[in-house]
Parts: sequence; C-alpha cells; structure tokens
Amino acid sequence: MFLLKAKKMTLGYNLITQEGEPSNDTKMTFGILRLEKGNEYEDSNEKERAFLLMNGEVSFSVNEMEKRAMRESLFDQGPFCLHVDQRSHVKIVAFTDVEMAIVSTTNDGNFSPEFYTPSEVEDEYRGKGTMQETSTRIVRTIFDKNNSPNANLVLGEVVNYPGKWSSYPPHHHPQPEIYHYRFLPSQGFGMALLGEEAFKVENGDTLKILEDKVHPQVSAPGYAMYYIWMIRHLENNPYINPTFVPEHKWVMEQDAPIWPEKRQR
Repeated sequence: MFLLKAKKMTLGYNLITQEGEPSNDTKMTFGILRLEKGNEYEDSNEKERAFLLMNGEVSFSVNEMEKRAMRESLFDQGPFCLHVDQRSHVKIVAFTDVEMAIVSTTNDGNFSPEFYTPSEVEDEYRGKGTMQETSTRIVRTIFDKNNSPNANLVLGEVVNYPGKWSSYPPHHHPQPEIYHYRFLPSQGFGMALLGEEAFKVENGDTLKILEDKVHPQVSAPGYAMYYIWMIRHLENNPYINPTFVPEHKWVMEQDAPIWPEKRQR
C-alpha cells in the first residue's frame, strides 16, 4: 500500500514503514517516538538517522555534543533536528511529554553530527506572488546535498495553508519519498494525488511516493496541513530538483493570466 493510515501511538518507538520491505520499499525506515516526562531513549542503530522534534522539550546527547530543544507548534515554529551517521550513539532525555519523528537509512559513509535549529532553517514562502496565492505555502528544508553532502537522506517540512495546494505545480522525481501528515485542527483532512490515484489524507497518515509518480497535495478549507517530507538519494542519482509536468509549468509565471483575471478599471 502507498497510503498508511494512522494507527494509535503508544509510548516508545512506533514503527510506520521499514527499509527493505518486500513491496513499495522506500529504502527508508520511519517511525514516531513518544516519551513521557522523565523518560530516556538511546539509539545505536548502525544507520544514518535524523531525529526531528515535533512537540515537547528534550536534550540530545551524541558523542561529546549535548543540545537542548523545545517545540510547541509544528505550524508556527521551525524545526529542531539532530542528524547523525552510522557510528553515532544518541541519547534523548524528555523534560516534558515528547513526540519525535525518526527516519533512517543505510549509509556506509561517515560524517560529523549536525544539530539544526529554527534560526538555521529558513521559512521559504513558495508560490508567493503567483497562482493568485492558491499555492502559497511554507517550505522548510532542514538538510539536503547543499548542507549535508555525505547524507543519503533529504529532510524537510511543509506547512500548507487551508484550502491551498503544495507540491505544486505537479512534479516528480525517481528518488523515493515519504510524507507524514498532521492537521490543525486535528480532525482536518486533505487530498494527495499519486499518479492517477487520489488519497484522502488525515492526521497521522503516511504516504509512500514511489515509481517517479507526480504527487501534488491540497488541504481542505479551514484546515492547515503539515507534513514531513523525507527523500532517499539513489546511488549515482541524488535528489537535487524535481521535474515539473511541462503542461502545468506556466502557472508559476508572475503574470500568468488565471481566471478570473484582475483588470484595471
């Protein structure tokens, strides 16, 4: 299945999809970690890993580095994220109840741990000034080939305004990708196109994007949609930029004539 419906999360690590699955393998393992105040979690998985704080206050310890982070809103605050290689032993201490996304993949290379904060991750307002603002959204690219050249992962977030589109114009890329959704209010929903199929996405759902399929998204009016996006570089074919569907590229033009056109009177 490409759409993995939300399941009830328990304390500890909740696996959602795993590298090496017999079908629809994204080459990534993804899950949600939930900790109660005062709990600790240690991870020595021999994979490249990224720990993205979604809610709560924690400390991260890796090698000789220790960092503290607090996040109260996925929609209004930028990310805190620890990114480590296969050698790194990570310890997480929860100072409040905590929710965290963890993504990992095979990577035989080595690199130093990096800790990303909101001050280092730009809120990019993609689509602004075009398409009558119907595709304006916030994109936060945490790391990619530009700032993490030895990684096999790309990681970021999108905040999708109510009733607007993202991942738009429709685009595609051969590298596998995962989207994990949250909504505000939580009973919200959106629609995700995957090739010629449409999926209703709700709070806590996860979408696996494979086979170079186009994947535009839209949120229902009244509901803000947030999703984490994770991309796996392919050997000798890293993700750099998507390919836009040619017949829809015109909508990005600053003065594209989109009905109803605003005319001077």
